[in-house]
Amino acid sequence: MELINKMLTGDKRACARLITQVENDQTQAENIIREIQQYANNAHVIGITGPPGAGKSTLTDKLVKSYLKDNKKVGIIAIDPTSPYSGGSILGDRIRMQDLALDPNVFIRSMGTRGYLGGLSKSTKNAVKILDAAGYDIIIIETVGVGQSEVDIVKTADTVLMVMVPGLGDDIQSIKAGIMEIGDIFVVNKSDLFGADRTATEINMMLDLNQNMERRPPVVMVTASKNEGIDKLSQEVKQHIQYLHESGKLEEQRKKNLKIEIVELIETELRKIIMTHASSDSKLDKEVNAVLNKEKNVYDVRDEFLETIGK
Repeated sequence: MELINKMLTGDKRACARLITQVENDQTQAENIIREIQQYANNAHVIGITGPPGAGKSTLTDKLVKSYLKDNKKVGIIAIDPTSPYSGGSILGDRIRMQDLALDPNVFIRSMGTRGYLGGLSKSTKNAVKILDAAGYDIIIIETVGVGQSEVDIVKTADTVLMVMVPGLGDDIQSIKAGIMEIGDIFVVNKSDLFGADRTATEINMMLDLNQNMERRPPVVMVTASKNEGIDKLSQEVKQHIQYLHESGKLEEQRKKNLKIEIVELIETELRKIIMTHASSDSKLDKEVNAVLNKEKNVYDVRDEFLETIGK
């Protein structure tokens, strides 16, 4: 495929067109990923996540500039929420990083969630694979503003930066549950504001409650808008990358994520098969009525469908 050949030589336009194809056409997506698989799995993927208003875009901008000083090629995938009414997306993250778009060593792609939950877009993994194959050393995924359950970033990123800010009300409430468990590095942004020290202390207290950690995530104070603490953060990311390689955790983590991805792909196809069977002759409606009339239970129906599919 001509586009793939151009992408492999670093052509940004070809890269953008391939990502558009994997977003819009599932068949094309499968063909593209099959072709580029041999060139991928070299980049380090960094996920930047946190609640709305935490300054993730500004932090991404400053972090990317620190990587450019080290002569790294950086790909950025900025996820923006899609309107449930118009279906459109503002894609404001790209506007905030406009000056980076002109750098030859930076590729920026904004993607709408298109109703996909979890803090990412449905096509994020495939977009990462394209940028990986295109030769980008670091790929940064900036998620939409997330809450306690949108933790899909951990299935894609090698290093997860959890960005918090002071002044979110009940800090403990805002950082507990799922998102506290996925951060490899905790970043307190806007640390020049009142309450930043308290936020950092509370994060440390929450981390102290977890006695099963093999590596305790560091808590880094930054003020991204003033470029303060970015060098320290960059160093912590380097140390985490080193830890992943030396401990063997990187391979272990990627194997785990690949298993999840394969299972999800299989589940998608099984769902299509089941819906095809279910729609024929209103069979599912009959089974539902049988359950309602207490002639069967849901497990009997499940077993019958699985037996039918297996034939």
